[in-house]
Amino acid sequence: MSSGGPSQPSPYTPPPAPQQPPVAPQQQAHPPQQQAHPPQQPGYAQQQPGYAQQQPGYAQQQPGYQPSAPQQYSAQQYAQSNYMPAQFSQRPAYASVLAQPTPYSPPAPAAPSPAQGLPALPAARRGGRIALYSLFGFLGLLLLALIAYFGLFLGPLASIIGLVLALVPLAIVFFVVRMIDRWEPEPKSLVFFAIAWGAIAAVGLTLLVDLGLTAVFGFRGEVAGAVIQAPVVEEFWKGFGVFLIFLIARRAFDGPVDGVVYGALVGAGFAFTENIQYFAISLIEGGGEQLTVTFILRAIMSPFAHAMFTSLTGLAIGLAARRHASTGAVLGFGLLGMLGAMFLHGLWNGSSFANFFLLYFVLQVPLFVGFIFGIIALRREESRLTRARLGDYAAAGWFTPEEVTMLATPAGRKTGLGWASQLRGDRRPLMREFIKDATTLASVRQRAITGRDPMAPADEQALLARTRATRAALLAY
Repeated sequence: MSSGGPSQPSPYTPPPAPQQPPVAPQQQAHPPQQQAHPPQQPGYAQQQPGYAQQQPGYAQQQPGYQPSAPQQYSAQQYAQSNYMPAQFSQRPAYASVLAQPTPYSPPAPAAPSPAQGLPALPAARRGGRIALYSLFGFLGLLLLALIAYFGLFLGPLASIIGLVLALVPLAIVFFVVRMIDRWEPEPKSLVFFAIAWGAIAAVGLTLLVDLGLTAVFGFRGEVAGAVIQAPVVEEFWKGFGVFLIFLIARRAFDGPVDGVVYGALVGAGFAFTENIQYFAISLIEGGGEQLTVTFILRAIMSPFAHAMFTSLTGLAIGLAARRHASTGAVLGFGLLGMLGAMFLHGLWNGSSFANFFLLYFVLQVPLFVGFIFGIIALRREESRLTRARLGDYAAAGWFTPEEVTMLATPAGRKTGLGWASQLRGDRRPLMREFIKDATTLASVRQRAITGRDPMAPADEQALLARTRATRAALLAY
């Protein structure tokens, strides 16, 4: 019996008792009388150290009691027991003879709970994601049809050569567009969709409409087809792609700069596929000489033509989005921008039937320069708006006035990047993240003010936490 809590296991377990021979039935029927004192187990005093001292006079109370001497057990008995003395059971704690054992090996400190990471921005609406994935599936089917078209009518070799050469103007336009959208980049999935819509859907649907019109009205004159039909049909499908992006991701389409970016990407994708066809036909009909001329005209002299046309549609949709217009109003603005895109497109195509180089330098170059100045004006307006919205946070203590200037202006961003490059470890990547998050925060603040984004408060809290964490990492020593 034990008291005062659960019994503790003894540090010593004696070896098993030797096997006793079976007892005869008649002996079991008349068991012997129990002794007043059970026989002493060998080594019992050693099992319980201090037991004799704990029971004073115990030996004197039992006359004739003599404690037995410790019994030495054999190695076989130890092997049959659960107990193994230290000299039998200990193994080297270190496998290497060169290791230095220590009398005490403290446990490793407990790992703290994982620190909270930077919060992520709320995901897009589920309906928008489903629509986007469905459209990607539609684009995949059209892509197979386009591959069959190029392989059947142009041949694999000419199509591949045209594809490689068409990558040059696409890369030029993409680089410029990303520079425009450097500090508030659009979601990668939407950027890819914009290019894919222009390169696959707009081209494929234009071909289908052209085939349908030819079947109904017969062949039209070359001038009418290039100056009227092509601009109307092509700009309609390209502009429709920009409007789809607005419907799918209204939260990522919140201003005229975004509209210009998406419109230019759709136009660049359309020009990419169209250039594959033009380059392949030039190679087939005129060889390398005609291919070189076509490449210079389309890839070097006019890589931004389609991007500039469709960006007018995107600009109009972005202006309506900034004003928190309804879907119908955005559609009306988009149609007005589309009319401007059709007019510029028809003017460009018509110049090929007149003195192309004269009209190019007299008309097209000034239009392109005006387009560049318009982009610069839009960027300045975005910078002004970013500075105003970040000023709201500076008034609340989130940023200093100097930080607002550094985060919102081109000169301040350049100075901030130069300062970050001098910090230990070259912290320009952190500065870039700081600027991007702050710029996005300003646009979220604008959406919250206009009330057009119910998820703006969650975005705001996440971006404020991200900017604070990035600033702390920048200033850490």
